[in-house]
Amino acid sequence: MTQVQPDRPPAPRFAAASLIAVIFINMLGFGIIVPLLPFYAKSFDAPPWQMALIFSAYSVGAFFGEPFWGRLSDRLGRKPILIWTISANCLCYLALAFAPGIWAAFLIRLVGGMAAGNGAVIQGYIADVTPPEKRARQLSYQGAAWNVGLIVGPSIGGLFAHTNAGPAGFRIPLFIASGLALLCVIAIALFIRESRVRETGFTDKPSRWAAMREAFRHPVIARLMLLTFLIGFAFTGIESVFGLWAQARFDWGPRDVGLSFAFVGVAAFFTQTLITGRLSERFGEGPMLAAGMALTVVAMILQIFSTGGVMTTALMCVTAMGQSVAFPNVAAMISRVADPHRQGQIMGLNNAAGALARVAGPLSVSLVFAAYINGPFVLAAMVVAPAIFLALSASRRARLPR
Repeated sequence: MTQVQPDRPPAPRFAAASLIAVIFINMLGFGIIVPLLPFYAKSFDAPPWQMALIFSAYSVGAFFGEPFWGRLSDRLGRKPILIWTISANCLCYLALAFAPGIWAAFLIRLVGGMAAGNGAVIQGYIADVTPPEKRARQLSYQGAAWNVGLIVGPSIGGLFAHTNAGPAGFRIPLFIASGLALLCVIAIALFIRESRVRETGFTDKPSRWAAMREAFRHPVIARLMLLTFLIGFAFTGIESVFGLWAQARFDWGPRDVGLSFAFVGVAAFFTQTLITGRLSERFGEGPMLAAGMALTVVAMILQIFSTGGVMTTALMCVTAMGQSVAFPNVAAMISRVADPHRQGQIMGLNNAAGALARVAGPLSVSLVFAAYINGPFVLAAMVVAPAIFLALSASRRARLPR
């Protein structure tokens, strides 16, 4: 993949920081909903496999949306795509508040995931305006914005959700999430500048499938995409059943789960703002990626022996710290080796691998959970362990400077 710098307008000094601040608003709304999903699905008397479908529907949509929006943003620019996708997600939150049944909720989540699969667009914007050696730091700040959303969001969701009122008991949190998405759209329209020049010659861009074949043959990108799938499979699988696992083992409710997620968000935030960027710049992205995976494996194994309360939350925080070290380095490594003209498309394919994992993970983990209550953590540790070696292998083949 030839690395020729595309034409782009001069970026404002704080371009990446401005986008991250605005995206936080949208992530806050997302954080309100995620921990409530198992209880929302349960309000329709859904069995565990349908709960897993509700959790996975967003990721099924994102699997198709991520490469499409990433590729389109390479052509039309990042800003209009962000406005379109977040606007659609705003409407989907409203529709979910009035879903008449579990299958309607599934379809709404599917459309919402397809419309809002814009992670590659955000990463592409950051790569557009950030020097290569600083991308892991800026991408870790993006992750920090996500985790601050997980600090505040679950608390708001738990405060305003009324699980005894059926599906209607979740309308206020959904209204709040929709309003935050609308605020995010307004902020992007008013304050965020475009990061690249609109391309007129788009005939040389490969299709999604051609780009996938090329990515699978690339010695670095292929390994990183597989690593993304393994990490996403494990972490999202655990996330999807954590509320039910904690309820079964320790009799936790939505507020307990929300509080635990809040501490997880705090740990991830401080890791991504104070640790990830500095260590990646000092030791290299590949070694830090491998270290994050090792930390995740250890925490998941120890969770089997948790006694609840502080220990459960502490181990979830350690798991989140491992993830916080890992994900920014994956995106930074891809941005270094991918053609700059196609960064959105390639990052979209990588994010699609993560989206596919977020489908397979909850479905697989829910089946394991039904058979063995601690099975999700055993399975997750087994899946993440090979990612340690993938990270080291990708780093050697990329030969990235430290």
